[in-house]
Amino acid sequence: MELGLKQAQVLILLVLASMLAVGMANKNIASTKRWNYGFNYTDWYAKHRNGTGSSQRIVVGGSENWHFGFNYTDWALKNGPFYLNDTLVFKYDPPVDNSSHPHSVYLLPNFWSYLNCDLTRAKRLADVTQGGGEGFEFRLKRWQPHYFACGESNGFHCDKGLMKFFVMPLFRRWHG
Repeated sequence: MELGLKQAQVLILLVLASMLAVGMANKNIASTKRWNYGFNYTDWYAKHRNGTGSSQRIVVGGSENWHFGFNYTDWALKNGPFYLNDTLVFKYDPPVDNSSHPHSVYLLPNFWSYLNCDLTRAKRLADVTQGGGEGFEFRLKRWQPHYFACGESNGFHCDKGLMKFFVMPLFRRWHG
């Protein structure tokens, strides 16, 4: 048993060392003045605070809405964090005729499905008609990762059209 424990410790050490090496591979340490590794936290609180303590209504994609060719993963990273009880609003045009490209909203079951745009076990949240008008609303009620994607064209919109993103809602701070 002791031999197995030492092997596990060596494996963990190797994994941590490789993570550090990969993380530092593209850093120009000589140019970083305070060893901040490229992060600038001076305005983080102002951009990410939620002083009201109440839930927010967030249009997915902002003014771009939900459409083919927009990078929603990047949008989510730049517009987060998202909090429990926030509402995500998916706005998209319903199909007009056979030449239009419809959109939908699916909830993928796990990260692997998200990476591969695998819709086989996904749950359809909104069909092609539900994004019109005020849009389709999804409330973040559970503290777990949520993987969203457009399910049209057998995952083509998700994969090639970049119509996918994930959020991990956070707990709101209590204000005294």
